[in-house]
Formats: sequence, structure tokens, C-alpha cells
Amino acid sequence: MTIPFVDLAGQFEEINQEVMHSVEQVMRGARFILGSEVPQFEAEFARFCGVPHCVSVANGTDALHLALRALDIGPGDEVITAANSFIATAIGIQSVGATPVFVDVNPQDSNLDVQYLEAALTPRTKAVLPVHLYGQTADMDPILEFAARHGLVVVEDACQAHGAKYHGRSAGTFGDAACFSFYPGKNLGAYGDGGAVVTRRDDVAEKLQLLRNYGQRQKNEFACLGYNSRLDTVQAAVLLVKLRYLAQGNEARRISAGLYGELLADTDVVLPQEMPDRQHVYHLFVVQHDDRDGLLRHLTAQGIQCGIHYPTPIPHTLPFRGARMVPDGVPVATELSQRILSLPMCPRLTAEQIKRVAEGVASYQGALSGITT
Repeated sequence: MTIPFVDLAGQFEEINQEVMHSVEQVMRGARFILGSEVPQFEAEFARFCGVPHCVSVANGTDALHLALRALDIGPGDEVITAANSFIATAIGIQSVGATPVFVDVNPQDSNLDVQYLEAALTPRTKAVLPVHLYGQTADMDPILEFAARHGLVVVEDACQAHGAKYHGRSAGTFGDAACFSFYPGKNLGAYGDGGAVVTRRDDVAEKLQLLRNYGQRQKNEFACLGYNSRLDTVQAAVLLVKLRYLAQGNEARRISAGLYGELLADTDVVLPQEMPDRQHVYHLFVVQHDDRDGLLRHLTAQGIQCGIHYPTPIPHTLPFRGARMVPDGVPVATELSQRILSLPMCPRLTAEQIKRVAEGVASYQGALSGITT
């Protein structure tokens, strides 16, 4: 039987009655745009993150775009970010007219390597946008210290890090703003697109409320040029239900990651590291292998669905070729992109499924050994 990469259908079956009841209330009330479930979800997600404000938007890319715009980042400005994220991170920067500067990553945790921050700095630098990749936060203390020393704003890309912690504090509580995606496969996923910006700053929250809804203070009273980027009420209703299970789901992911670690310890894959000052929530369980593509084909043939996150560093993609990289070529991110493989990971993953994945990895190692002897 196939082992799915993410079992969204199975997850729905577990909570379908709650979800359908919540959605039915929206349908019966015909509150499809900015209905009461939207501010209710915003309040509950802000409480989950530990911040005073959450402003929901249409998707995670809009969250990045609007957060930067609310912080007055625009044309002529540079934003330092990691080289190995999904391209949406850079698109969010480009959307406000700013220029991304791509920094290489730490080989231990695949997050932005803080040793390169000073080298990336120019008189045009206005912001740092660290990415909490795969479910583990970036090393925020030196990033915040660097930003404070140079008068920069910090925007966290927390789109893969719902509930992750750094020194006991949740992702989203460190910067001037933090951006989340509720794409269906996320640790907290909607049944469609969705996103949010959380912030401790009253002024940023107020700007975001305007920007997401055409710049309106109230109907037909426009304070600024804005956008149509609202979270649908139906998706807010779904997220209200799923938020109740987020902490439980994160713990299930951590247990699965621990079992993966035990069963794969004697194989030739390099396991992800949880840094000692952080709590990883394993949005993705990413290993490394010298023959990644061969292992991927081998596991796929056995009905084990895997992924690659991400096969090309952003500055090597066509839209961002010619962008500044620090150091040039971002060698660590480039090497990792050829070695990384995301194994199945979701809260419904069973011990038997994990054992079968581990056996698949080990059998490829054995097949290679057989060929070389």
C-alpha cells in the first residue's frame, strides 16, 4: 500500500463532523467575507502564538508582501533573506519593489547562517527576513542583535513553523511581524489558501487591517491604496477547528521524528538536527543522502511518497538570477539542494509506516552494497 507524503484525507475523516458543523454555520449565516469566524480565529491564533495581534490574509505570500509594505519597505530597499526557501519568500520581497539579498545557510539546521549578515549589509539594507525552515526556527538572538545595531526591521517567515519554539518562545514573537501560511499541507492548514501576519506592534496591525481590504477604514472610506487579500470566512471556520488539534499534531510529528531517528540511525542518510535551544515541529522531515535521486526513485517504486524541499536555491532560479548572494554561489545551500529528501511526515503517520520507510531506505543501502561487492 502507498504511504502518503501527507494524509489530508485521513485527517479530515477524524474531524469531519466538527469541520462540517463549523462550515455549515457560515453557510447558513451567509457570512462569507470577514464574517465573525475571521476575527475569532485571529484572536485565537494570536493567543496561540503569544502576540497581541493577528491579521489574516488570503495566503502566505500575501502575508509576506503586506507585512513588508506595512513596515514601509519598498523600492530601493534591500532585504536580507535565506537562499534555500520556497520562492514565495523572495516573491514577497519583490512584490513591494525591494531587492532580496540571499545569504547562505548553516549546514547543521539549514537556516540562515548568521555569520554572513554583516557581509550582506549595505546602506540600502532595511530589513532581515529569516525563514524558519522545515519547522525549526532560525537562530534569532544574533539576528535580532544585528538588526537592532543597524536599525533594521525583522520579518519572520514562519510559514513552516506553526508552534515551533526558540528558547521557549513561539515562532512569530521575535520580529516586527511574522508571516504564516495555512496552505493545506502546513501543520495548521486550511482547505484552500490562507495566511496571516502576527505582530506585537499596534501600528503594523492597523496598517495590515487597511491593506488587506482595499485600504478601507469602513465601507467606502478609503485611507490608502490597498489590496483584496482577505481570509475567506469558510477557511477561518475550518482553521478554528483545526487549531484545537495543532499542539497535539505537533507532538505527534515530534514522536514520529524520534522514531525515524532511531530506525535510520544505522543507515547512510544524514538525519535532521534539532538544535539544543529550539523545539522543532517537523513540518517536514528532511534527510540527506549522497545519491538522493536514486533513493527517491527506489522509495517511489515501493509506494513511499517523498518530496524535495527545495531542488534549486532561489538565486539560481530564472526569476532571481543575477541577485546578490553572500557568499557568492551560496555553496552550502547549493550542495544541500542536491542531497535533501523529505520523507513522509504528518500527525497520522503510524509506527508501522515509519518502519516501512526505514526498511525502504535500508534496502537501498543494501542494494548499493550488493552492486559494489
